[in-house]
Amino acid sequence: MGNSTENLQAAFAGESQASRKYLYFAEKAEKEGQSQVARLFRAASEAETIHARNHLEVMGGIKSVKDNLGAAVGGEHEEFTEMYPGFIETAKKEGNAKAERTFIWANAVEKIHYGLYQGALKAVEAGQKLKDEPYYVCPVCGNTVLGKAPDKCLICGTPGSKFKKID
Repeated sequence: MGNSTENLQAAFAGESQASRKYLYFAEKAEKEGQSQVARLFRAASEAETIHARNHLEVMGGIKSVKDNLGAAVGGEHEEFTEMYPGFIETAKKEGNAKAERTFIWANAVEKIHYGLYQGALKAVEAGQKLKDEPYYVCPVCGNTVLGKAPDKCLICGTPGSKFKKID
């Protein structure tokens, strides 16, 4: 075991991953007609989210909106400039087309998130509030669009009617 800070970081990562994984397990259970199992997975996911938030708060990882936007800008930039290009190259070299595709989609969306976060950060720094309008998220690649869904996803081609509205 590392020191408490390292342990908090590891616990945050593990709890965050477990939370998401359990939500996906819940979707599968619902599809297979196991609604009570799905409910259990969703309940455990919520508990894991609480654990992750508690760990992040203890680490001082939740700050002002301006600081949080700055952290998001930095994280997204690192993903599309450093992380995903290497992942894409490795998948390509290995001939793993499915991994390559998912990395390419994620990389494209991280660039979009970076721009959205940059715009929000500029507004906050200028003392402005962003206009209230929904975001739409593609259920296949995660493309994130402000205002209204496109006719078709520009990244993966999914029909805009399938995008999830985020109010």
